[in-house]
Amino acid sequence: MTGTNVGESTSTSTIPTAPPSLPTPLSLAISPCPNDTFAFHALTHGLVGGGTPVTVTFADIDVLNSRAADALDDVVKVSYAALPWLLDSYQLLSAGSALGRGCGPLVLTAGRADLRGARVAIPGMRTTAYLLFRLWAQERGVSEIDVLSFEKIMPAVRDGRYDAGLVIHESRFTYPSFGLTAIADLGDWWESETGLPIPLGAVLGRRHLDGAALSAAVRASVAAAFADPAASRSHVLDHAQEMDPDVVDAHISLYVNDYTLQLGDEGYGAVEALLGRAAAAGLVPPLPVPLR
Repeated sequence: MTGTNVGESTSTSTIPTAPPSLPTPLSLAISPCPNDTFAFHALTHGLVGGGTPVTVTFADIDVLNSRAADALDDVVKVSYAALPWLLDSYQLLSAGSALGRGCGPLVLTAGRADLRGARVAIPGMRTTAYLLFRLWAQERGVSEIDVLSFEKIMPAVRDGRYDAGLVIHESRFTYPSFGLTAIADLGDWWESETGLPIPLGAVLGRRHLDGAALSAAVRASVAAAFADPAASRSHVLDHAQEMDPDVVDAHISLYVNDYTLQLGDEGYGAVEALLGRAAAAGLVPPLPVPLR
Protein backbone atom coordinates (compact mmCIF):
# COMPACT_ATOMS: atom_id res chain seq x y z
CA MET A 1 0.00 0.00 0.00
CA THR A 2 1.05 3.55 -0.61
CA GLY A 3 0.53 6.69 1.43
CA THR A 4 -1.35 8.40 -1.38
CA ASN A 5 -4.16 9.39 0.93
CA VAL A 6 -1.88 10.99 3.51
CA GLY A 7 -3.82 13.56 5.43
CA GLU A 8 -7.23 12.04 4.62
CA SER A 9 -9.18 12.48 7.80
CA THR A 10 -12.73 11.26 8.06
CA SER A 11 -15.11 10.74 10.92
CA THR A 12 -16.02 7.07 10.64
CA SER A 13 -18.57 6.97 13.42
CA THR A 14 -21.19 9.39 14.66
CA ILE A 15 -22.23 7.36 17.69
CA PRO A 16 -21.99 9.86 20.56
CA THR A 17 -21.37 7.52 23.48
CA ALA A 18 -17.84 6.56 24.54
CA PRO A 19 -16.18 5.04 27.58
CA PRO A 20 -15.15 7.86 29.93
CA SER A 21 -11.53 6.68 29.79
CA LEU A 22 -11.27 7.29 26.02
CA PRO A 23 -11.10 10.74 24.40
CA THR A 24 -14.08 11.77 22.26
CA PRO A 25 -13.39 11.81 19.40
CA LEU A 26 -10.35 9.53 19.35
CA SER A 27 -7.75 10.54 16.76
CA LEU A 28 -6.08 7.57 15.07
CA ALA A 29 -3.30 7.45 12.47
CA ILE A 30 -2.57 4.18 10.68
CA SER A 31 -1.36 3.00 7.30
CA PRO A 32 -3.83 2.15 4.54
CA CYS A 33 -2.24 -1.31 4.31
CA PRO A 34 -4.57 -4.32 4.63
CA ASN A 35 -3.26 -5.38 8.03
CA ASP A 36 -4.16 -2.02 9.58
CA THR A 37 -7.50 -1.47 7.84
CA PHE A 38 -8.48 -5.04 8.74
CA ALA A 39 -7.37 -4.84 12.38
CA PHE A 40 -8.83 -1.38 13.08
CA HIS A 41 -12.05 -1.69 11.05
CA ALA A 42 -14.33 -2.41 14.01
CA LEU A 43 -12.89 0.45 16.07
CA THR A 44 -13.05 3.01 13.28
CA HIS A 45 -16.62 2.00 12.42
CA GLY A 46 -17.99 2.25 15.95
CA LEU A 47 -18.45 -1.49 16.40
CA VAL A 48 -16.25 -1.71 19.54
CA GLY A 49 -14.90 0.72 22.10
CA GLY A 50 -18.34 1.81 23.23
CA GLY A 51 -18.98 3.40 19.84
CA THR A 52 -16.29 6.01 20.40
CA PRO A 53 -16.21 8.44 17.46
CA VAL A 54 -12.90 8.07 15.65
CA THR A 55 -11.14 10.36 13.21
CA VAL A 56 -8.69 8.49 10.99
CA THR A 57 -5.60 9.67 9.14
CA PHE A 58 -4.01 7.28 6.65
CA ALA A 59 -0.32 7.64 5.84
CA ASP A 60 2.82 5.75 4.81
CA ILE A 61 4.83 4.40 7.75
CA ASP A 62 7.60 6.98 7.37
CA VAL A 63 4.99 9.75 7.59
CA LEU A 64 3.39 8.06 10.61
CA ASN A 65 6.76 8.05 12.39
CA SER A 66 7.00 11.79 11.74
CA ARG A 67 3.43 12.39 12.97
CA ALA A 68 4.25 10.57 16.18
CA ALA A 69 7.38 12.68 16.66
CA ASP A 70 5.08 15.72 16.54
CA ALA A 71 2.54 14.01 18.85
CA LEU A 72 -0.36 14.70 16.47
CA ASP A 73 -2.60 11.73 17.30
CA ASP A 74 -4.09 9.95 20.30
CA VAL A 75 -3.23 6.53 18.84
CA VAL A 76 -0.69 5.98 16.07
CA LYS A 77 0.95 3.07 14.26
CA VAL A 78 4.74 3.48 14.04
CA SER A 79 7.90 1.50 13.39
CA TYR A 80 9.32 -0.22 16.45
CA ALA A 81 12.66 1.30 15.51
CA ALA A 82 11.23 4.77 16.21
CA LEU A 83 10.29 4.04 19.83
CA PRO A 84 13.44 5.50 21.45
CA TRP A 85 12.41 8.93 20.13
CA LEU A 86 8.70 8.63 20.97
CA LEU A 87 8.23 7.17 24.44
CA ASP A 88 8.40 10.53 26.20
CA SER A 89 5.04 11.39 24.62
CA TYR A 90 3.58 7.94 23.97
CA GLN A 91 3.20 4.53 25.61
CA LEU A 92 3.36 1.19 23.84
CA LEU A 93 -0.05 -0.47 23.67
CA SER A 94 -0.23 -4.22 24.22
CA ALA A 95 -2.49 -4.77 21.19
CA GLY A 96 -2.35 -3.87 17.50
CA SER A 97 1.30 -4.67 16.77
CA ALA A 98 2.68 -6.16 13.58
CA LEU A 99 5.09 -8.74 14.91
CA GLY A 100 5.74 -12.31 13.94
CA ARG A 101 7.81 -14.92 12.16
CA GLY A 102 8.49 -15.24 8.46
CA CYS A 103 7.48 -11.63 7.89
CA GLY A 104 10.76 -9.71 7.82
CA PRO A 105 11.94 -7.12 5.30
CA LEU A 106 13.74 -8.31 2.16
CA VAL A 107 16.87 -7.01 0.46
CA LEU A 108 16.28 -7.14 -3.30
CA THR A 109 18.56 -6.73 -6.30
CA ALA A 110 18.23 -7.14 -10.06
CA GLY A 111 20.84 -9.91 -10.05
CA ARG A 112 23.61 -8.40 -7.96
CA ALA A 113 24.92 -10.83 -5.35
CA ASP A 114 26.54 -8.47 -2.82
CA LEU A 115 26.23 -4.90 -1.57
CA ARG A 116 29.81 -3.63 -1.59
CA GLY A 117 29.69 -0.08 -2.90
CA ALA A 118 25.95 -0.41 -3.45
CA ARG A 119 23.41 2.37 -3.54
CA VAL A 120 20.36 1.15 -1.64
CA ALA A 121 16.79 2.49 -1.55
CA ILE A 122 15.07 2.19 1.85
CA PRO A 123 11.52 2.99 3.05
CA GLY A 124 12.50 5.37 5.89
CA MET A 125 15.34 6.27 8.24
CA ARG A 126 13.47 5.25 11.41
CA THR A 127 11.73 2.18 10.04
CA THR A 128 12.33 -1.20 11.64
CA ALA A 129 13.34 -2.45 8.21
CA TYR A 130 16.25 0.00 8.05
CA LEU A 131 17.29 -0.70 11.65
CA LEU A 132 17.45 -4.43 10.88
CA PHE A 133 19.32 -3.65 7.68
CA ARG A 134 21.90 -1.61 9.60
CA LEU A 135 22.44 -4.44 12.08
CA TRP A 136 22.75 -6.97 9.25
CA ALA A 137 24.83 -4.82 6.88
CA GLN A 138 27.41 -3.40 9.30
CA GLU A 139 30.27 -5.16 7.47
CA ARG A 140 28.79 -5.43 3.99
CA GLY A 141 30.16 -2.23 2.49
CA VAL A 142 27.01 -0.30 1.50
CA SER A 143 28.07 3.12 0.21
CA GLU A 144 24.86 5.15 -0.09
CA ILE A 145 21.29 5.13 1.25
CA ASP A 146 18.29 7.01 -0.17
CA VAL A 147 14.74 7.12 1.22
CA LEU A 148 11.89 6.36 -1.21
CA SER A 149 8.22 5.73 -0.50
CA PHE A 150 8.11 1.95 -0.41
CA GLU A 151 5.94 1.45 -3.52
CA LYS A 152 8.64 3.18 -5.61
CA ILE A 153 11.53 0.98 -4.44
CA MET A 154 11.06 -2.10 -6.62
CA PRO A 155 10.56 -0.16 -9.87
CA ALA A 156 13.67 1.89 -9.07
CA VAL A 157 15.80 -1.24 -8.55
CA ARG A 158 14.33 -2.93 -11.63
CA ASP A 159 15.12 0.14 -13.74
CA GLY A 160 18.72 0.32 -12.49
CA ARG A 161 18.44 3.56 -10.54
CA TYR A 162 19.51 1.68 -7.39
CA ASP A 163 21.70 -1.37 -6.86
CA ALA A 164 19.41 -2.78 -4.18
CA GLY A 165 16.18 -2.08 -2.36
CA LEU A 166 14.92 -2.76 1.13
CA VAL A 167 11.24 -3.69 0.91
CA ILE A 168 8.38 -4.32 3.30
CA HIS A 169 4.65 -5.14 3.28
CA GLU A 170 3.18 -6.86 0.23
CA SER A 171 6.47 -6.60 -1.67
CA ARG A 172 7.27 -9.98 -0.09
CA PHE A 173 4.69 -11.46 -2.44
CA THR A 174 5.12 -9.34 -5.57
CA TYR A 175 8.87 -8.80 -6.09
CA PRO A 176 9.32 -11.68 -8.62
CA SER A 177 7.00 -9.84 -11.03
CA PHE A 178 9.62 -7.04 -11.13
CA GLY A 179 12.37 -9.50 -12.08
CA LEU A 180 14.09 -9.04 -8.73
CA THR A 181 15.92 -11.48 -6.47
CA ALA A 182 15.93 -11.55 -2.66
CA ILE A 183 19.52 -11.75 -1.45
CA ALA A 184 18.52 -11.56 2.22
CA ASP A 185 15.44 -12.06 4.35
CA LEU A 186 16.11 -9.95 7.44
CA GLY A 187 13.35 -11.67 9.38
CA ASP A 188 15.00 -15.05 8.83
CA TRP A 189 18.35 -13.52 9.79
CA TRP A 190 16.90 -12.04 12.99
CA GLU A 191 15.17 -15.29 13.94
CA SER A 192 18.35 -17.30 13.37
CA GLU A 193 20.31 -14.82 15.50
CA THR A 194 17.87 -14.58 18.41
CA GLY A 195 15.15 -17.22 18.12
CA LEU A 196 12.64 -14.40 18.56
CA PRO A 197 9.87 -13.06 16.32
CA ILE A 198 10.58 -9.84 14.47
CA PRO A 199 8.89 -6.68 15.80
CA LEU A 200 7.87 -4.48 12.87
CA GLY A 201 5.04 -2.09 13.66
CA ALA A 202 3.95 -0.78 17.09
CA VAL A 203 0.74 0.90 18.18
CA LEU A 204 1.22 3.79 20.58
CA GLY A 205 -1.20 5.79 22.72
CA ARG A 206 -0.61 9.21 24.23
CA ARG A 207 1.12 8.81 27.56
CA HIS A 208 -1.47 10.81 29.51
CA LEU A 209 -4.33 8.60 28.31
CA ASP A 210 -5.54 5.33 29.84
CA GLY A 211 -3.27 2.81 28.15
CA ALA A 212 -5.24 -0.18 29.42
CA ALA A 213 -8.48 1.21 27.95
CA LEU A 214 -6.80 2.02 24.62
CA SER A 215 -5.26 -1.45 24.44
CA ALA A 216 -8.61 -3.04 25.27
CA ALA A 217 -10.35 -1.09 22.49
CA VAL A 218 -7.69 -2.07 19.92
CA ARG A 219 -7.77 -5.69 21.10
CA ALA A 220 -11.54 -5.77 20.75
CA SER A 221 -11.22 -4.45 17.20
CA VAL A 222 -8.68 -7.14 16.25
CA ALA A 223 -10.85 -9.84 17.85
CA ALA A 224 -13.87 -8.60 15.89
CA ALA A 225 -11.83 -8.75 12.68
CA PHE A 226 -10.86 -12.35 13.37
CA ALA A 227 -14.45 -13.26 14.28
CA ASP A 228 -15.97 -11.84 11.08
CA PRO A 229 -13.30 -11.26 8.38
CA ALA A 230 -15.93 -10.51 5.75
CA ALA A 231 -17.20 -7.45 7.64
CA SER A 232 -14.16 -5.38 6.73
CA ARG A 233 -13.64 -6.74 3.21
CA SER A 234 -14.86 -3.78 1.16
CA HIS A 235 -13.13 -1.31 3.49
CA VAL A 236 -9.82 -3.16 3.20
CA LEU A 237 -10.04 -3.46 -0.59
CA ASP A 238 -10.98 0.21 -0.99
CA HIS A 239 -7.78 1.26 0.74
CA ALA A 240 -5.68 -1.47 -0.85
CA GLN A 241 -6.30 0.25 -4.20
CA GLU A 242 -4.78 -1.93 -6.95
CA MET A 243 -3.57 -4.78 -4.75
CA ASP A 244 -4.71 -8.22 -5.89
CA PRO A 245 -7.29 -9.73 -3.46
CA ASP A 246 -5.14 -12.85 -3.02
CA VAL A 247 -2.19 -10.66 -2.03
CA VAL A 248 -4.45 -8.77 0.38
CA ASP A 249 -5.41 -12.04 2.07
CA ALA A 250 -1.78 -13.20 2.28
CA HIS A 251 -0.76 -9.80 3.66
CA ILE A 252 -3.38 -9.95 6.43
CA SER A 253 -2.55 -13.57 7.30
CA LEU A 254 1.13 -12.71 7.65
CA TYR A 255 0.92 -9.50 9.66
CA VAL A 256 -2.21 -9.92 11.81
CA ASN A 257 -1.80 -12.75 14.31
CA ASP A 258 -1.85 -13.64 18.00
CA TYR A 259 0.79 -10.99 18.74
CA THR A 260 -1.61 -8.40 17.30
CA LEU A 261 -4.13 -9.42 19.94
CA GLN A 262 -1.58 -9.47 22.76
CA LEU A 263 2.15 -8.81 22.67
CA GLY A 264 2.78 -11.09 25.62
CA ASP A 265 6.15 -11.79 27.23
CA GLU A 266 7.71 -13.07 23.99
CA GLY A 267 6.55 -10.02 22.05
CA TYR A 268 7.87 -7.58 24.61
CA GLY A 269 11.07 -9.59 24.82
CA ALA A 270 11.56 -9.37 21.05
CA VAL A 271 11.15 -5.58 21.11
CA GLU A 272 13.53 -5.22 24.03
CA ALA A 273 16.09 -7.45 22.30
CA LEU A 274 15.94 -5.49 19.03
CA LEU A 275 16.20 -2.06 20.60
CA GLY A 276 18.75 -3.24 23.16
CA ARG A 277 21.05 -4.59 20.43
CA ALA A 278 20.59 -1.45 18.37
CA ALA A 279 21.39 0.80 21.34
CA ALA A 280 24.49 -1.27 22.18
CA ALA A 281 25.64 -0.81 18.56
CA GLY A 282 25.08 2.96 18.79
CA LEU A 283 22.30 2.90 16.19
CA VAL A 284 19.51 4.25 18.42
CA PRO A 285 19.36 5.96 21.82
CA PRO A 286 18.51 3.83 24.86
CA LEU A 287 14.81 3.67 25.65
CA PRO A 288 13.86 6.64 27.88
CA VAL A 289 11.36 4.55 29.88
CA PRO A 290 10.66 0.82 30.25
CA LEU A 291 8.24 -0.69 27.75
CA ARG A 292 6.20 -2.45 30.46
